[in-house]
Amino acid sequence: MGCIDIEYYMPVLVMLLIQSIYAGMSLGIRVILLEGMSPRVLVVYRHASATIALAPVAYLSGRNSGSYSLNLRSFFLIFMTSLIGITLTQNLYFEGLYLIPSSIATAMTNLIPAVTFIITASVGMEKVNIRSLRTIAKIVGTLICVGGAMSITLLKGPKLLNAENLPSKSTMVTTLGSDDNWLLGCLFVLASSVAWSLWLILQVPAYASHPNYISLSAWMCLISTLQSAVVTLFLEPNLNAWKINSLLQFGCTLYSGIMGSAVVFCLQAWCITKRGPLFSAMFSPLGTVLVTVLAALLLHEEIYTGSLIGTIGVIVGLYIVLWGKAEDVIQKIDPKSAFIETEEVKFLRNESCGEASCRINLEEPLLTNVLNIKPEIESTRRS
Repeated sequence: MGCIDIEYYMPVLVMLLIQSIYAGMSLGIRVILLEGMSPRVLVVYRHASATIALAPVAYLSGRNSGSYSLNLRSFFLIFMTSLIGITLTQNLYFEGLYLIPSSIATAMTNLIPAVTFIITASVGMEKVNIRSLRTIAKIVGTLICVGGAMSITLLKGPKLLNAENLPSKSTMVTTLGSDDNWLLGCLFVLASSVAWSLWLILQVPAYASHPNYISLSAWMCLISTLQSAVVTLFLEPNLNAWKINSLLQFGCTLYSGIMGSAVVFCLQAWCITKRGPLFSAMFSPLGTVLVTVLAALLLHEEIYTGSLIGTIGVIVGLYIVLWGKAEDVIQKIDPKSAFIETEEVKFLRNESCGEASCRINLEEPLLTNVLNIKPEIESTRRS
């Protein structure tokens, strides 16, 4: 009985660990950004360390399979997926994290399911039936999420706790006032969430072309490291920006790359194969709560009434969208494994390579990420 209980609750414990890692990463990154480390340099170093951590595992996992080879189409898909999902997403997110409190940045990432629903519905990947209660739930939940995000961005309201002064490291801070920095930071994080949603969708054809998720992750981390390095050299001409000036910066960089990307990715992949993507997504607001509490206590970050109300709205909207999405998960139980397929996966699978010629193992977690979870290959998140 005891063993059965441990096995049953293990995915819950792992998800609690994942959200704790995310929370610690968000707080640590916020500290080193305020200490003066360039957000763009951090993106490069983070994914370089993630590449080093994933490369040996990817090599061993693909050693005896043909999925390790790359053709031109696979490389193009991986290149675009890395550009949108890691390079663009992380640079936007870290710039936003520099300008706004970590609690607000983390709260706004809960918009990803709603943003993904809007994108997939717009291109016909999501079935919209206004007579269905589940579809209505998706629409209402999306509207609540958007309303909560607007409240966070525009209605700061009275200050509840703490106050902080933002040092003038970012190029935006020297020319904009405090309120403008807040608005700009929220817009950066919102744009990051849109790019992240696109990344979730693009992983489906990328995985179909290169069906080894560990190898795919390693390639994306490597390519995004090179892409981010080019962006950083263009935006940071001063080579002194590449210096790591403290053990804290070095430690947080390694932590975000190894723990926040490589380790979290493997843990989340395991949880998704055990309980499915919706189970993983349900724990996202826990990270927001942890970051909000710890940031207020440890970093003395400011908390506003409007931001708190908006955060609650985003979380409530998230759960409503997830309830609506639950209908889309089709589970086919096999004696040895469970396969999870979504309408989005069917659409992209049929569009990219045809029903008969392309067979995808839907047990692999990257395919189920289309259901709007936050797996960081990052999990390159963000967090």
